[in-house]
Formats: sequence, C-alpha cells, structure tokens
Amino acid sequence: MSSHTLPAPLTLTPATDADGQGMAALIARIFADYENCPFVPDEFPELQAPATYYTRKGGMLWVVKDATTDSVAGSIAITPTHQAGEAELFKVYLAHHWRGSGVAQSLLATAFDWARHSKLHSIVLWTDTRFVAGHRFYEKQGFVRLPGIRALHDAASTFEFGYHLLLTETAAA
Repeated sequence: MSSHTLPAPLTLTPATDADGQGMAALIARIFADYENCPFVPDEFPELQAPATYYTRKGGMLWVVKDATTDSVAGSIAITPTHQAGEAELFKVYLAHHWRGSGVAQSLLATAFDWARHSKLHSIVLWTDTRFVAGHRFYEKQGFVRLPGIRALHDAASTFEFGYHLLLTETAAA
C-alpha cells in the first residue's frame, strides 16, 4: 500500500485497542459542535477495543496521532460489506484544526488503498445529516449521495445520508 504524507507532527498508523479512549474524546469534541448531538459512550461499544472490532469484521482501522498534544486527531475504518466487491467506511473523524490540511484526503487514500488491495471496487458510507461540511468533502472526493435517509433511533435522534463511490484508480487523486 502506498504511504501518504501528513504534516508534522502527525502520524497515521494502524489503530490499537488502546486508541479507543482517544477516539472517544475526538468524537465527543466533534459532536459537541452540533445541537442535540451528545456523545453517549454506550452507543459506541466498539471503542472498548476498536482495532479488534474492525479486524473481526475483516477490515482495518487507522488513527492519526498528534505528537504535540499526544492525542488522536483523526480516524478512519473500512470493512467489507455483504455485497460482493463493496466496502463501508466508518469512524471518519478529524480534529477541527487539521481540516483543510490534506489529512482527510490522506485518510481516505489509505482506506481506498486497502480496498483496492482487498479487491473491492465500491465504497459506501453513512453520515449524520447535520455534518454538512463532511457532505461537501465526500462529494468533492467523488461520493454520490444515495436517495433517502436512515434513522438510528439513538440518543441524538440521528438521521443519516448514505453515500456511494465506485472506486477507480483516479478516486484517490
């Protein structure tokens, strides 16, 4: 798989189960920006052992670590779905101050490389309808919004948009 350059002081590495607490802190900070979007740890049991969770699903989880703050600054996970040739993205989060720096593209490129290596050609993701900046980012990367929405019936009464990308050699560009 190709290596993706990140600005200092960041490193992108495969996650360990010990990264769950840092991921939870990152997600909580991001959710705090949105009305009625509480971070409820019980709704994220996978963060107890995140690397193990995604490995058991046949996938991979990476984290971006910030050496200056000794914290998790970003994450992305990918797993195959039950549809032939398809993968799904999860836990696509990036700390506010790193947005617009190319880090999110590096996270996506890493997941795309993994999908290609795994002989997968299609990627789906679901994202909260409130995460408008994320929608713009995904659409700039070639994702197409699927019709309809889904309800999660969680503490935040979350509704999500689905997105799809047919993975090609140019999708990571």
